[in-house]
Amino acid sequence: MESAKLVSLLRTCITCKSVTPAKLIHQKILTQGLQNNSLLSKTLIDLYLSCHLYPAAKLVFHSIPNPSTISLWNSLMTAYTKHHMFIDALELYDKLLRCPYLCPDSYTYPSVLKACAALGRVGIGRMIHNHLVKTGFVSDIVVASSLVGMYAKCSVFGCAIQLFDEMPQRDVACWNAVISCYYQDGQADKAMEMYDKMTTSGFEPNVVTITTVISSCARLLDLERGREIHKALIKNRVDLDSFVSSALVDMYGKCGCLDMAKEVFEQVPRKNVITWNSMIAAYSVTGDSKSCVGLLRRMIDEGTSPSLITFSSILLACSRSLQLQHGKFMHGYMIRNCVEADIYIYSLLIDLYFECGSIPFAENVFEKMPKTNIVSWNVMISGFVKAGNYFGALGMYDEMIEAGVRPNDITVTSILSACSQLTALEKGKEIHRTVADSELEINEIVMGSLLDMYAKCGAVDEALNVFKKLPSRDLVSWTSMITAYGSHGQAKEALKLFDEMQQSNAKPDGVTLLAVLSACSHVGLVDEGCHYFIQMISKYGIEPRIEHYSCLIDLLGRAGRLNEAYQIIQRTPQIREDVQLLSTLLSACLLHRDHDLGLNIARLLIEKIPDDHSTYIMLSHSLASGNKWNEMRKVSLKMKELGLRKNPGCSWIEVNRRIQYFFVQDKSHPESEMVYQCLKLLKTHMDGDELVSHWGSAIIHTI
Repeated sequence: MESAKLVSLLRTCITCKSVTPAKLIHQKILTQGLQNNSLLSKTLIDLYLSCHLYPAAKLVFHSIPNPSTISLWNSLMTAYTKHHMFIDALELYDKLLRCPYLCPDSYTYPSVLKACAALGRVGIGRMIHNHLVKTGFVSDIVVASSLVGMYAKCSVFGCAIQLFDEMPQRDVACWNAVISCYYQDGQADKAMEMYDKMTTSGFEPNVVTITTVISSCARLLDLERGREIHKALIKNRVDLDSFVSSALVDMYGKCGCLDMAKEVFEQVPRKNVITWNSMIAAYSVTGDSKSCVGLLRRMIDEGTSPSLITFSSILLACSRSLQLQHGKFMHGYMIRNCVEADIYIYSLLIDLYFECGSIPFAENVFEKMPKTNIVSWNVMISGFVKAGNYFGALGMYDEMIEAGVRPNDITVTSILSACSQLTALEKGKEIHRTVADSELEINEIVMGSLLDMYAKCGAVDEALNVFKKLPSRDLVSWTSMITAYGSHGQAKEALKLFDEMQQSNAKPDGVTLLAVLSACSHVGLVDEGCHYFIQMISKYGIEPRIEHYSCLIDLLGRAGRLNEAYQIIQRTPQIREDVQLLSTLLSACLLHRDHDLGLNIARLLIEKIPDDHSTYIMLSHSLASGNKWNEMRKVSLKMKELGLRKNPGCSWIEVNRRIQYFFVQDKSHPESEMVYQCLKLLKTHMDGDELVSHWGSAIIHTI
């Protein structure tokens, strides 16, 4: 009777979280010699754990000479897992296994498996699974469901699904685990299929099920299905907790239904950080950085601290909308509030500054971030490449190698793109050696980038070697090799390869046909080029773009079929006003000395782009060729009047695997003085050769 009263008093202390009275009761238990009473011990352990006094709970348990009741062990193990003391739970389970007079029961295993799942100890989980099969506990629905959950949380999806399929009986928890398995494995459609099976099997989904299913709709961009589930929740008057509401906001946001996302968001009475992040992410999808920043301010005002996910969504919005000021505001906020940014936040900041053209700011962020991770170097190299600063990309790559950081497939792909743009063949070969050393030759994207680099650098044989080594040939690799042949005058080989491609499973696209037309244009295969242009439309149903017309006009222009080319431009509405095509045809007119058509096109171009120096220069050349000196002088005066001048030329050369670049009248190179002396010497020799040539011609003419 005394022990029953003490248990009742202890339970009251648990409800009220009253530690001091509980300790007095504990003292009374000890003085009356009731410490071996299993119910009193269990209640004392529950009390101390509920008050987060874990050492006291442990002490109570260990003070029992021989805890002979399995429920006592189970109680402490359950309490450990409930309070995230997973290592303690496994240690207690290990001690139980060594206990000679006790064995775990069906109430032991759910807690132990939960601890395994939380710690990712799938090895221990498998051992327990084997033991459960031997002892027959695997047939217990709760134990089997816990096993499925353990495998799911440890990302061993195959075992989870196999075990689920073998279960004679199922509960909601195991359905949830399997639905979650498919969702986490990127099979959202399969998750939806399992959800349908669950409901048709008569199981009532809970908030965990609904949250995963709505997230699956978001991933599939299945707005209609998401709406159906939302309507069913409203119809059944289901209370939407913050997790379900956040999932709904996320789903509507990703599906582009912002109004519904806002409506659900505003109906959440107590918004947690997940709810705020879901709404900010919805605005981020559309690049609405202003609304994102506004929500951040409101979030802080309402007492919720932003997380790194909050910052990442806002920075993404700033990048998408090119809102540099909002991005700087976020960067400043993080500095002022001492936010410990991770590698992803740093990468987003760098990407934002590159997107907005603020390269010095990107470099400043890079200087302050950890540089041991390949990700930080990759984001800088790709940023320089996207900004068109290929020299900067190569410099950053060299710094990375000096820092002892090993490049990965993303690094190689980015830096090969820079080599392609600069036709830096030697540097490209050096990177190819790195690819071979790093065993990246099995990576199709890397090999495709290598092929493209060799093609653009004119190394057709090397490109062909890479092409032959490809594990499989896709549309991009076929197109790159055709481009390599075509760009370097090997049109027959390009057309032969195109025929091989047509015989394979690869179907050519607009880019492939552009490579074919370009190959024909380079060597003057006019009839073949016209044939493929017609075939592109009639056989493959590809609508010609400006680039295709540009190849056709160039092809006809080089062949001297100027009027035919001009007629194509005039009768095709989508290209009639295109400046690039008119400029191409103007160059052809100069080449074939068709002054009348050339002058007409030049005047048309000046009307369209009056401040473009190149048109005036071509017009001037055309007038000079026709001996129209007075008109040529007028054009020159007009250029001076408009303040037009030719952009300074830039050239570069690769010496000892380093790119040396030069601008007109540039003296920034450390050896510029020697370069200019060499140029002066060359000019002297050239002038002498011209003089000898001139007098030689005069003597021959006299004779």
